[in-house]
Amino acid sequence: MKGILFRKIDSEDQLEKYHERIPVEYIVQDLVELPVEVSVFYYRYPWEKKGVVSGFIDKELLQVKGDGNTTLKDLVAMHPRAKFRMEEMEHRHGHRFDRVLPEGEIFYLSYAGNHNRGAQFTNLHNEIDENLHKVFDDLSHYTDKFYYGRYDIKTTSIEDLKQGKNFLILEFNGCGAEPNHIYDCNMSIWKAYGVLLHHWKVLYKISRYNHKQGLPYWSFMKGYRYLQDAKKHFKMLEKYD
Repeated sequence: MKGILFRKIDSEDQLEKYHERIPVEYIVQDLVELPVEVSVFYYRYPWEKKGVVSGFIDKELLQVKGDGNTTLKDLVAMHPRAKFRMEEMEHRHGHRFDRVLPEGEIFYLSYAGNHNRGAQFTNLHNEIDENLHKVFDDLSHYTDKFYYGRYDIKTTSIEDLKQGKNFLILEFNGCGAEPNHIYDCNMSIWKAYGVLLHHWKVLYKISRYNHKQGLPYWSFMKGYRYLQDAKKHFKMLEKYD
C-alpha cells in the first residue's frame, strides 16, 4: 500500500516509539540486505500444472551516492526523482541534511521498493525463461491454492533466483496485486491498459472456476463494505505516515 508507515528500525528505542504511535497491528520483519530486489508477477489456472510469469522487474531503491563534498540536502536536490519529493525527504532526513557523504557511500532515501516511494523499475522480461517458471510453479503448488499474485523478492542475483536459491520473499500480493511491470518500462498507455485488462480477465477466469468448485462469491454489499472500510483505514494510515 504505497509503502505507507514502512520504516527501517535501527534500535529498541525506535521500535518503542513506533509501537506507541501506530494505532493498528503491524508486521516486524528482519531487514534483508541482499543486493538485488525484484518483483515477479505469476498466475496459474487451477486446472493447469504450469503457470505464467507475466511480469519480471528489477527495483532500484531511491538513493543517492556521496562524493565527499556535497551535503545530503544538495544530493537530494540534484536527484532526478528525489528533488520532487523534497518535503517528504526533509521530513524523513532533515536532521541529516547537513551531513557530507563520503565518496562512494550509498544513502538510501527510502527502503521501500515501491514506485510511489521513488523506486526505479527496470523491465527484465527478457530474463523470463523455463527456469524462472519452474521456481514459481513450485511455489504456487506449495498449498495448491495459490493462482494469482505478485512476489516482491530479494536475492543475490537473477541467476541464483532462477536456480531457486539465495532468495527471500519480502512480500506477497494476491488478487489486489498490480502488474507493476507497466511502469518505467517505455510502455505506451494503451499497452499498459492492455496488460491490466489481460490480468483482470485471468483473475475472472480463475474466480469463475473456483466458484464452480464450491468457493462462494462475496455478496455485493460485503464487497462494498470491505472497500469502504479499506478506504477509511488507508486514509487514517496516511495521516500517521
